[in-house]
Amino acid sequence: MTKLSLRDSILALTIIPTVLIGLILGGYFTVNRYVELEEILYQQGSSISEPLAIAAEQAVLTQDRAALHRIISTAHNKHSPLIKSIALFDQDNQLLLTSNYHEQFEQLYFFGDVSQLHKTELVKLNDSFVFFTPIKHFSKQLDRWHTTHPRTLSVLAIEVSQNQALISQQQALIWSSCIILFALLLGGFLSFRISKMFTVPLSQLLLATDKLVEGKRDIDIERQMIGEFELLRQGLNTINEKMIAQRDEMQKHIDQATSDYKETLEQYETQNIQLNIAKREAQDANRVKSDFLAKMSHELRTPLNGVIGFTRQLYKTPLNKHQKDYLDTIELSANSLLTIISDILDFSKLEAGAMDLENIQFQLRDAVNEVMTLLAPSAHDKNLELSIAINRQVPDNLVGDPTRFKQVLINLVSNAIKFTEKGSVKVDVTYRLLDDSHASLLVSVSDTGVGIAMDKQDALFIPFAQADSSITRKFGGTGLGLIITKHIVETMKGRITLNSAPGNGTCFTFNAIFELPNRIYNDDLPNSSLLNKRILYFEPHAHTHSAVVSQLEEWDMQITSCESEQAFLDALNKEFNFDICLIGNMASVEHMQLVKSYIAKARDAADYLYLMLNTISHNMRESLIGSGADACLSKPLNHRKLCEVLAAPYRLDHPSIAVDDGGTQILPMKVLIADDNDANLKLLSTLLEDQVELIDTAHNGAQAVGLCKTHKYDLILMDIQMPIMDGITACKTILECSLNEGTPIIAVTAHALTGEKDQLLKDGFKGYLTKPIDEDMLRQTISDHSAKTPLSKQKTKVINDESVAPFESPLLDWQLALQHAGGKPDLALEMLNMLLDGLEGLLETLEQAYEQQDTQALLKVIHKFHGACCYTGVPKLKSLAEILETSLKQSRPISEFEPELLELIDELTNLSRDANTR
Repeated sequence: MTKLSLRDSILALTIIPTVLIGLILGGYFTVNRYVELEEILYQQGSSISEPLAIAAEQAVLTQDRAALHRIISTAHNKHSPLIKSIALFDQDNQLLLTSNYHEQFEQLYFFGDVSQLHKTELVKLNDSFVFFTPIKHFSKQLDRWHTTHPRTLSVLAIEVSQNQALISQQQALIWSSCIILFALLLGGFLSFRISKMFTVPLSQLLLATDKLVEGKRDIDIERQMIGEFELLRQGLNTINEKMIAQRDEMQKHIDQATSDYKETLEQYETQNIQLNIAKREAQDANRVKSDFLAKMSHELRTPLNGVIGFTRQLYKTPLNKHQKDYLDTIELSANSLLTIISDILDFSKLEAGAMDLENIQFQLRDAVNEVMTLLAPSAHDKNLELSIAINRQVPDNLVGDPTRFKQVLINLVSNAIKFTEKGSVKVDVTYRLLDDSHASLLVSVSDTGVGIAMDKQDALFIPFAQADSSITRKFGGTGLGLIITKHIVETMKGRITLNSAPGNGTCFTFNAIFELPNRIYNDDLPNSSLLNKRILYFEPHAHTHSAVVSQLEEWDMQITSCESEQAFLDALNKEFNFDICLIGNMASVEHMQLVKSYIAKARDAADYLYLMLNTISHNMRESLIGSGADACLSKPLNHRKLCEVLAAPYRLDHPSIAVDDGGTQILPMKVLIADDNDANLKLLSTLLEDQVELIDTAHNGAQAVGLCKTHKYDLILMDIQMPIMDGITACKTILECSLNEGTPIIAVTAHALTGEKDQLLKDGFKGYLTKPIDEDMLRQTISDHSAKTPLSKQKTKVINDESVAPFESPLLDWQLALQHAGGKPDLALEMLNMLLDGLEGLLETLEQAYEQQDTQALLKVIHKFHGACCYTGVPKLKSLAEILETSLKQSRPISEFEPELLELIDELTNLSRDANTR
C-alpha cells in the first residue's frame, strides 16, 4: 500500500471534513426547507378553501349560480397562479361549477361519500394538492341543538399547484450546493497554501539528506527556514560538516592502507609466481616419474616374463632335489617381483588418472570363487582356514568391473593371509539396495593375524608406506597395494575402512556401488536334484559351517548339522541313514588319522561321503578317497563345484540339455556379410548357416557395393572400418544407387561410442551389432528384418564340456571362446589360430606406430585387433583394446594411455609365448 505524502495528507485532512460538514448542513437545511414549503402550501390551501366554503354557503342554498361563479372566479384570480382550478360538486358528487376545466379535471372529484365529509381533506397528486372542503348549512335551525355535524350541502374542491414550491425547493438546493462548493474550494485553497509552507522546506531537507547519503559535500540549504525546519536545517549542516571531516580522515587511512596492501600484494604475486613455477616443475617431475614407471615396468616385465617362462620349462626337465628348490626360489622371487611391477604400473595409472573402470555384467559368486581358488594354496600352506560367506539375499548378477573388484579382493585377502600365522581368514559379503537399479556391495575381510597399532593405521593408505617400515621387517611388499585398493574402491563410489588392534587381528571393510542388470542370466546349477536330500554335515569351524549350511538350505536340503565331534558321532549312532555325508576338517599330517576315522564311522551311515579339506595335495586327496571317501573338495568351497559334486549321483547319465527334435527353421533369405577380418567373416558365416539359405561375403566396402549392384539381398551386415572403402561410404552408396536401396543394412562394429552409434543411424544403417556377436541378438536381428517368415524356436546347443583348451594361459578363457563360437570347438580353435597367426605382425605394427607416435596407424591396427578379440576367449586383451580404441577415438594424446598400450604389448608377448609352449 502506497503511503500519502505530507501534502496529500494536509489536503485530505482539510477537504474531507469540509465536504462532510457541508453535505450534512446543506442536506439538513434543504430537507427542512422542503418540509416548510409543503406546510406553507397546506396552510395557504386551507386558508383559501375554508373561508371560500363559508362564503359560498348562501349562494348554494339559494342556488344562485351567478353569485357562485363570481365568488369562485374572484378567489381563483386573486390567488393565481397558486390555484389551478376551483370546482363545486353537489351532494351526488356532480359538478355544479368550475373556474378552470382542464385535461386532468377528473382528479378533482371526491373519492368518497359527500355526506360523510365533515372537514377539509387533502389529497396529494403528482404536481398539485387538492383540498376537499364541505359546504355545510350552518344558518338553518337544527331540530336538535346537540347535533354533531350540520348537513353537507356540497363539496368545494380547490387544486393548489406545487410549481412555486418546487421552484423554491430547487433554489434552496442550488444555493446549498453553491455554498458547499465554495467551502470546498476555499478549504482546498487554504490547505494548498498551508501544505506549501511545509512541503517546500521539507523537500529541500530531503534533497539535502539524499546528497548526504551520496557523499556530496555541498547540500545547498543555506536559506533560513521557519519554525522547527530551521532546527532541522542547522542539524543537517552540522552533520555534513562532521561527515566531511571524518571522510577526509578516513581517506587518509585508506590511502595509507592501500599503500601497505600494494606492497603486500606485490610480495604475494612474487610468491605465487614462484609457487606456480614450483608446481609446474613438480607436475613435470610427476609426469616424468609416471612415464618412467610405466616404461620401466614394461621393460622389466619383458625379461621377467622370460625368466618365469623358462623356469616353467625347466620344471619339465629331469631335476634333482636341489635344482627343484632353486627353481622354486627363482619362480617365487620372479612372481613377487612381477607383483611389485604390476603394483607400480597400477600406481602410475592412478597418478596419471588413466585407470578407467569397465561396465560389464558378471556373476558375483563366480568372481569371488576365482579369487578364493587363486589364494587358497597360500592359505593351505600355512594351515589357515580360508572361508567365504555370501548372504543369500545378495544378487549374483551385477554390472561393473569384475577385474578391478577381484583385484581389491585379492589384495585384501592376500594381505590377510600374509600377516596371519595361525587361525583363519574370513570373507563376508552383504549388500544394501540403493534404488531399483543400484546396489551397494559390502565386503569385509577379517583375519586373526598380528594386527596393526592405532598410530600405524593411517600410514597404510600412503604410497610406499607400511605398518612396519623397518629394514628388518618380516613381511615384504611395496606398500602400494592398499593405496591402489583405496583408489579403486573410491572409483567404484565406495570407501574402505580398517579396524585392528595388535594381537587381535585386522578387519578391512569396503563397499562398492554396482548396477543391477536388466537381463538376469539363469543359474544352471543342478540343485533341483538335491531337493529334500538328507545330508549330515560336520564342520568344526564356525564361519565355514554357517556359510555352507546357508548354501545347503538355499538348495532345500534336509540338513543335520554338527559343529562338534560329539554331535557328529551322536548323529551317526541314531541308526538314521543319510543320502549324503559332508565332512570338513583340517588336512594336515597330524589330522590324517582323525579324518580317516571319521570316514570309517560315516561310511555305512550315508550313501555318498564327501570331504572338504584345506589342501590341494593330490596324494593326500587320493589317500583319503582310498580310505572310503567318494570325493574331496578344497576349501573354501566353490558353490558351483559343491553343487555339481553333490548332485552328480542323482543326475542322468547325460545331463546336457536335449536338442529340439524339430531343429531350427532355415529362412529363405539371402544375406551379405562385409568384413575385412577373416575371423569375423568365418564366425558370422558359421552362425548364419543354421538360420538363412544363402550367404555372400565381401572383404571391403567396394566389393560389397559391386555385389549389391548385381544381386538383391534381404539383409546386409556391414563392418565399419575396412580398406579401399569404409562401411559408412559403402552404406550410403548402396542406398543411393544399387538393387538394394530398400535393403536393411546393419552395422557390425567392435567398438562404438554413444555419439558414433547415433551417427550410424543417421547415415542410413537400420541398426548395429556390437562384437562379439551374440547369437541370440543376431537371430533377433534377422527376425526383425525378415518379411518372409519368422524364425522358429531357437535350437538348444550342447557345449562339449570335455573340450579342453589348446594351451594353458591366464589370458585365454576357453569356455568364453566356445561360447562365442556357438559351442563349436573346431570353430573356436580355428578363430584362435587366426588370432595367433597375426600376433607377430601385430606386435611389429604396434611397436612401430608407438615409436612414431602415429595415432591413426594405432587406431587402425587396434580397431582390427579389437574385432578379432571379440570372437576369441581373450577378455583381458579385449578390454585393453577397447580402452585404447576409446582413447584414440576421443583424440587423446598417446601419453594418457601409454601404460595400457605398453601393457597390451606385454600381454600379446605373453600370449604368443604361452601358445608356443603348447
